[in-house]
Amino acid sequence: MTKVTQARGVERLVLGQDTQDGAGVRLTRVLSHDLQERLDPFLMLDAFGSHNPGDYIAGFPNHPHRGFETVTYMIAGRMRHKDSSGNEGLLQNGGVQWMTAGRGLTHSEMPEQEEGVMEGFQLWLNLPAKNKLCEPWYRDIQSESIPEVTTDEGVLVRVIAGQSHNTAGAMQREHTEPLYLDLHFPNAEDMVFEQPLPTLHNAFVYVYRGGLKVIQGNKATDVPIKRMAVLTNGGDGVVLHAQANTRAILIAGKPLNEPIAQYGPFVMNTREELVQAVDDFRAGLMG
Repeated sequence: MTKVTQARGVERLVLGQDTQDGAGVRLTRVLSHDLQERLDPFLMLDAFGSHNPGDYIAGFPNHPHRGFETVTYMIAGRMRHKDSSGNEGLLQNGGVQWMTAGRGLTHSEMPEQEEGVMEGFQLWLNLPAKNKLCEPWYRDIQSESIPEVTTDEGVLVRVIAGQSHNTAGAMQREHTEPLYLDLHFPNAEDMVFEQPLPTLHNAFVYVYRGGLKVIQGNKATDVPIKRMAVLTNGGDGVVLHAQANTRAILIAGKPLNEPIAQYGPFVMNTREELVQAVDDFRAGLMG
């Protein structure tokens, strides 16, 4: 693996906002509308996690999407996906569902458990204008199909998308080139992880266990649990020093540099395209 020689720093730390979505599922919106241009091609990141069934049991009944992709990563729990294109799958511990809404579909995501922990993330990844009306697509990626690599430092890396330490991820995307890593640091202090990043790609780190530092030369910026660090642009990668048993996701991608127009579950490039999306949904053209 290429060594990082000019590490990125932290531009800002973001504390997510507690909210509800679907039929009342409690979650934390980490990446929201005000960061869409800064973190292009990413549109949203939700973190969810609870031992209380009342926080998740109502799930996400049937609802539409158009113009982007959803990537749902389940740390723990079981949730059933069904969509209007005829796809169905069970998202469970360690698995990922990757759905391309394209020209539009409706789908539901409903828990298949009545107790225990449900924890994970949902990321929205934009599509380029030329692909926004593509055919919908769906892939269920079970935990055992997600490549893993352990670094010389002992950090376990789950490579959901992109590439890390000479290991290709479960998914690749040509236009946005997403990197999606789940990092599991060992039970030892101040463990180091390095990841090369293309200079122009936007990137962020979110800590969901423990805590870490982003190292840029002689500067170390603390990133505590439940914080997202927006990384500075430039440089050739990121260097992380973590507490024992820290877990974090590292996400990066190539910006599309196109206008973003959003109305709820529809993400297009112009207001006129949003109006058309709403009309098409009301006309039953999304299933």
